[in-house]
Amino acid sequence: MLIYASKLIGTKILSVQAGSPIATVATPIIDPDTLKIIAFKLSGPLIAKSENNLLDVKSIREYSHYGMVIDDIDELITDDDVVKIRDILKLNFTLPGLKVETKKGSKLGKVIDYTVTSEDFLVQQIVVKRPAIKSFLDPELIISRKEIVEITDYKIIVKDEEKVLKTKAETEDFIPNFINPFRKNEQDYAPVQTKNPDDKDN
Repeated sequence: MLIYASKLIGTKILSVQAGSPIATVATPIIDPDTLKIIAFKLSGPLIAKSENNLLDVKSIREYSHYGMVIDDIDELITDDDVVKIRDILKLNFTLPGLKVETKKGSKLGKVIDYTVTSEDFLVQQIVVKRPAIKSFLDPELIISRKEIVEITDYKIIVKDEEKVLKTKAETEDFIPNFINPFRKNEQDYAPVQTKNPDDKDN
């Protein structure tokens, strides 16, 4: 299922042990190297004074319109508990606000939202608001991640405009093949997977 990232903000975090919500989603944390949400920064009275305000997506047992289900509040972590999350937080990377251009330099607009799959929170599409001159015909563009060829600190470069104008949703897994300045080495990160409720701890 595809979800708009903007709809994730405010999503309840439900604890199986507590039997009630313990927090809400404040900000998604995106790995720019794989274009996946790897964690969520949380807010709420139960964690307001705690440093444990991050939720690794690996701890999510289930996602539905009710919220994200985890075992217990003990699943929450700090930004120092997972090196990968800590390093990505330092990058302060976010998709909304990035300019979008084609390889030929045509300006398509700015990212205002994006969609992810509910199974693994993989970014599938970016939603681009068109410049005023072009907005009369196409106020927004929905661009598949497969059209992305490069990401920099300030913009996303995609394939030719003619190709992205008619881009449709694509939900299959994708191995990144774009140039990314955040990549430190050629080793790909392991894919993010949500926890299977049937799995038992060893």
